[in-house]
Amino acid sequence: MRGKSGERRQRSGRSTGSRLPEGLGPWLRDRLAAVRLPGRPTRRDRVAKLRERLAAVRLPRTRRGQRRLVQGLMAACVLALVPATWMRLEAGERVGTTAEAPAREVAVVFGAGLWNGRPTPYLAHRLDAAAELYRTGKVKVVLVTGDNSRVEYDEPDAMRTYLTGRGVPDARIVSDYAGFDSWDSCVRAKKIFGVDRAVLVSQGFHIHRAVTLCRSAGIDAYGVAVDEPRDATWYYGGARELAASGKAALDALFRPDPRFLGPEEPGVAEALAPSG
Repeated sequence: MRGKSGERRQRSGRSTGSRLPEGLGPWLRDRLAAVRLPGRPTRRDRVAKLRERLAAVRLPRTRRGQRRLVQGLMAACVLALVPATWMRLEAGERVGTTAEAPAREVAVVFGAGLWNGRPTPYLAHRLDAAAELYRTGKVKVVLVTGDNSRVEYDEPDAMRTYLTGRGVPDARIVSDYAGFDSWDSCVRAKKIFGVDRAVLVSQGFHIHRAVTLCRSAGIDAYGVAVDEPRDATWYYGGARELAASGKAALDALFRPDPRFLGPEEPGVAEALAPSG
């Protein structure tokens, strides 16, 4: 898949002869000079625009209308919390620490973004937990699943490099380059890599959703919740889960195919096979 995307990128980047015909350059510059492009709005302009929009919002003035507005907001909040609550209950006691995790052959680590080609702190903490699971003999293979939809963005390879630097042998790491979201990662782990039982590794605000989705995909999953300080990123992740849990509930209910399925891959089976 990466080769195809690389070929598309090369084709789109080929030169098509951008030099202008002789005599057209000055004419084109004159025409462009006559065109007035709108300036970039300043912060004051954006604040003024926001105030105009807020002023245009009409809140109910009657007590009955205000009561209905409050009731509507409360109902929306309850509906948003239902999927997340269901996933927390569904995961049940299948979430714990690295020390509490049962022995499984495979650990699945979900991507969480890159900074300058390297794992973000949250992703690094997930990988640290996976490396600990390997060192303590809880797992034998680490399946790293993430986004490689663009040539210049490669989560799985960055995750592999990080793990090998923490003592996990390269032969014990398997890469899934089409783990575009949690559901895709779970389905591909089951259908493409043949994973039936696994320890999942992610942060606490995401792990219940991951366990629920992987169980819906047919994997006997246990989740390791990586501890994080309650900083702005943590609260953002928790708020984001409210929106993501709605989609996840639909995925678990309708079980759609991932965006890219492809043929079965023997990577996990080969990594688990006895050497020599």
